[in-house]
Amino acid sequence: MTVSWDHTVDVVAIGSGGGGLLAGIAAREAGGQALVIEKRDLLGGSTAMSGGVVWLPNNPLMQRDGIADSDELGMEYFGATVGDVGAASSDERRRAFLTEGQAMIRMLMRKGARLVRCPGYSDYYSNNLGGNAAGRSMEPAAFDGSELGEWLPLIQSGLAKGVGMNVMTNELRDLQYFNRSLKSLRIAARVQLRTWRAQLLRRPVLTNGTALVARLVQAAVASGVELWTGAAFDDFVVEDGRVVGVRVIRDGRVLLVQARRGVVVAAGGFARNAEMREEFGGTQRTDPAWSSSNPGDTGDALRAAIKLGAETDLMDEAWWLPGPSPAFGMSTLTAARNRPNTIMVDAAGRRFVNESNSYVEVGKAMFARNRTSTAVPAWLVFDEHYRRRYAHRRSLLVGRLPKEWLSSGLLVQASSLEELASKCGIDPAGLADQVARWNRHAEQGRDPEFGRGTSAYNDCLGDPGPGVPNPAVGPIDKPPYYAFQLFPGDVGTCGGVLTDAQARVLGADGPIPGLYATGNGTATVMGRHYLGAGASIAYSMIFGYIGARHAMAQVPAVVA
Repeated sequence: MTVSWDHTVDVVAIGSGGGGLLAGIAAREAGGQALVIEKRDLLGGSTAMSGGVVWLPNNPLMQRDGIADSDELGMEYFGATVGDVGAASSDERRRAFLTEGQAMIRMLMRKGARLVRCPGYSDYYSNNLGGNAAGRSMEPAAFDGSELGEWLPLIQSGLAKGVGMNVMTNELRDLQYFNRSLKSLRIAARVQLRTWRAQLLRRPVLTNGTALVARLVQAAVASGVELWTGAAFDDFVVEDGRVVGVRVIRDGRVLLVQARRGVVVAAGGFARNAEMREEFGGTQRTDPAWSSSNPGDTGDALRAAIKLGAETDLMDEAWWLPGPSPAFGMSTLTAARNRPNTIMVDAAGRRFVNESNSYVEVGKAMFARNRTSTAVPAWLVFDEHYRRRYAHRRSLLVGRLPKEWLSSGLLVQASSLEELASKCGIDPAGLADQVARWNRHAEQGRDPEFGRGTSAYNDCLGDPGPGVPNPAVGPIDKPPYYAFQLFPGDVGTCGGVLTDAQARVLGADGPIPGLYATGNGTATVMGRHYLGAGASIAYSMIFGYIGARHAMAQVPAVVA
């Protein structure tokens, strides 16, 4: 086959989130030429829209600060939490995640990327064997976006813009509890001062996923990685069974880009593709409108890889994020299930999960319960104690419920549990019995039914206020009562093509030559669980790094 190439590099990365940018940086670090293509006009994808946290056991920052951990504890935690889910989370892939992840972080630190620990942000299953209550998560330090120059307008905005403050992710929970403890008030004041200072000096201070992507873009540009926006992947170019390049549509033109060493697919999953979610969702089918993934998360490269013969797994799974209707806006009701004086129930009025556990686990429990009793959507019930205690959106007006929430029916209010149940379509007897059973133990801060408030993770997201028997548990006994619907939203899918410990895409007969993949379009090493804050971003970045390095070690393809 004779191909007239429009552009030639060693490694092409599809997608400009954490995985694609790391692939480009790693390829340049190994001495190759690298190109990252992004179909949207903004860089960063879902990574930029996220909290920007990176989860990694025994990471260099833990080692620096003397936080006890080890690779073996990380492996034990994988085993105890993920279990046996097949090739997606083999021991080899878990080990590669740990060891190469540490190497990746050290490389970024050498290149000037500033990361800080997230103390207190515990593993999501901290009670499991190998779990860590101190926390294994890192996030980028606040970043002055003016350092990016002409690249700044090309960075996808994210979490902090929605909040309206320059808040770091590990500060966010304290920001919501500014009236509940002195520690939280000090942190909230720090965030406010940082925001005011940035406004006064007219500096674009970036935090969260936006800061992470900005630092990666800065490192990529400094390293000589080419970054193309408005460049949509169209298909792979294959020669004798090997992927040797990609077809790209840019500015209305079809371009053939040669990848002499390999192509790394880091284009996200298919959260925004209604057809694929219906086809692969199984018992966890959901509405793409509930997803908060980036608009470009449509599965184009994943479809093309499957067409090439890539094996797949975990296609029904996602990074579930149960939450209220988006019509509430930026509301602290997204954190209500982690706080005292609340429970989550199905249409029968029954609890079915530890509400304060990992959002992925709670989302999966909603689908599982929905097979026998309506739990999609479920209902979050709280009382007047809860209403008075918290600010319900970004405001100093503690206890003030916006009138439009009540008048629109988004939030249901009633003088009794029976009336509340009737208004919501919940079984009144079931709800009354459930609340009575909850209250008998909640006054002492206990939940013998599901163990809520018995882990470091439950505690760290709960109410830090004095005099609270349990940060996650409290009775529902003061009228009026309130309820709103919870939907199983997500921040992206997490199933797709199977890859090995070198990030090579696997076909029926082994690796597909020249093709690598990472991120939400692959069957994740995390299996069907979310191990800690930033697990998905870490996975995408680490295997983007691994794939590019492995590609650079290969004999370059030569296509006439």
